[in-house]
Amino acid sequence: MSEVITQAVTKLNEKMDGGFDGIAKFVVEDEGAIMIDQNGARAGDEEAEVTLTASRDTFEGILNGDENPTAAFMTGKLTIDGDMGKAMQLAGVLA
Repeated sequence: MSEVITQAVTKLNEKMDGGFDGIAKFVVEDEGAIMIDQNGARAGDEEAEVTLTASRDTFEGILNGDENPTAAFMTGKLTIDGDMGKAMQLAGVLA
């Protein structure tokens, strides 16, 4: 597992107060994937209700608060596949 994924899992679990109502996957290009569910965040690559894909820079920007997830989606830096409602819920968790 990449160091980026390991650090992201730790940071996501700190940001989330508990888990997420659903199953989401965040794919960080060339690094790996993170699963987010009712138990919090963990490294993994499984089926999800929504999959978000971004470059390492975009993902780190979203995680650090430097990049707005909605703006990243609108400019094509972040792609979303699946349940858009779950994606919006996840954006609220990440903010």
